[in-house]
Amino acid sequence: MKTFDRSIVDGPLQRAVWKIAWPTMLQNIIGGLQGVVDHAMVGHFVGHAGNAAIGVSIQIWILVIVFISSVFTGMGVLVARFAGAANADAVNKTVYQAFLTAVIMAVVVMAPVGYFAAPYLLNMVHAAPEVQVVALPFLRIMLVGSIGMLLFFMMSGALRAAGDARTPMRLGIMLTALNIIFNIALIGGIGPLPALGVKGSAIGTTLASTLTGFVFLWMLFTNRLVVKFSRTMSFAPDWKVIKELFRFGLPAGVQGIAMNVAGVLMVRFIGSLPESAEAQAAYAVGYTELFSMITWTSVGLMGAAAAVAGQNLGAKKPDRAAQSAAAAAKIGLGVATVIGLLFVLIPNQLLGAFSLNDGVAGVLGRQLLSFLAVSGLFVTVALAYTGALQGTGDTRSPLVISIVSQVFVPIGFCTFFSMTTGLTAPHIWLAIVLGHATRATLSVLRFRQGKWRGIEVTAPS
Repeated sequence: MKTFDRSIVDGPLQRAVWKIAWPTMLQNIIGGLQGVVDHAMVGHFVGHAGNAAIGVSIQIWILVIVFISSVFTGMGVLVARFAGAANADAVNKTVYQAFLTAVIMAVVVMAPVGYFAAPYLLNMVHAAPEVQVVALPFLRIMLVGSIGMLLFFMMSGALRAAGDARTPMRLGIMLTALNIIFNIALIGGIGPLPALGVKGSAIGTTLASTLTGFVFLWMLFTNRLVVKFSRTMSFAPDWKVIKELFRFGLPAGVQGIAMNVAGVLMVRFIGSLPESAEAQAAYAVGYTELFSMITWTSVGLMGAAAAVAGQNLGAKKPDRAAQSAAAAAKIGLGVATVIGLLFVLIPNQLLGAFSLNDGVAGVLGRQLLSFLAVSGLFVTVALAYTGALQGTGDTRSPLVISIVSQVFVPIGFCTFFSMTTGLTAPHIWLAIVLGHATRATLSVLRFRQGKWRGIEVTAPS
């Protein structure tokens, strides 16, 4: 039977951050392979319209799922605090209520509404007509079959907040392996299986995540994890716990929506360019896939900073919590520097894996990677400090910072040029960098103010 890892609140701080960060970083890097496989195979079998369809659809899917999964951020705040205080019963009750809430929202809201709203969402982002044809079935399948991915996100977040990052890593690797196997079989077709193209990518992802989600549930009910469910737990909602989940989670959900609305608007700006299809393909591959080597590792560090800061605050050690963000940011800057150099030195090889190193799309892709090499340094610092803020319970400050940095700055910048000299692809790439730089600066300044030290949480009875 697993117990809480007390080295997170008692041992060396850098080691505590790394203990949670490295499995998550590795999981996210390996998980990113499924997107690479998707885009590479779709690029070969369908062409750049297929790449653009996945890029546009994933942006919309993330926008929708972020709000549904906002309860997981609130759950992470509570779990980290209770784990730091060694209150196992409060941890289990909190995660169970988050599970019930997420399932109801996914099945009752996300699946039916997402299916019928999908065409309007694609029109909203100005997806090119040839892109919409292949994007619509992909988006509908992803929205209707999202319950497995939600379960995976929920349990990964709960276990990391409780100090166990290795179990989510192992199951994340399993999910990726299943996804790659299913996608190879369904995108290009094997034996009697027909080639389903972009639709096959969505089906493969849904099948893999659903199977992994059920494995997580089996482990919860068989006492194999530090978090445990019991068959005696009631299906009745505990409104006290749910109120706390939304108290901390709702600002994070609105933050995620604001950021992804900005992303959708950026896709809309890209769609207004004369070379829109090529630019959307470059954006899908460069920003959504290749840049994820930085963002997904940084997201791992964000989760580590949140867990370490939250647990130490729960253990009444606020000074150790204050040091967690800087420890995570140092690791992130090292990773972002290495990957940024690859973007500058071998862009053709990276883009070539997606059949995107020729023509206008190749030119735009190489151009975008040069901007992202700089942007990665800012985004990794921003996410480390965002994680520390959220982990200590200050989920409102990241919301305000995200609206300023990810909406007002880049959208305002693009709007200005579209109304004056004319918007070009380099203007959009520069807007991304400016947004990340603003977010990093504001996040560091807010965390150093230290107002998070006085935030209290309420344990379930």
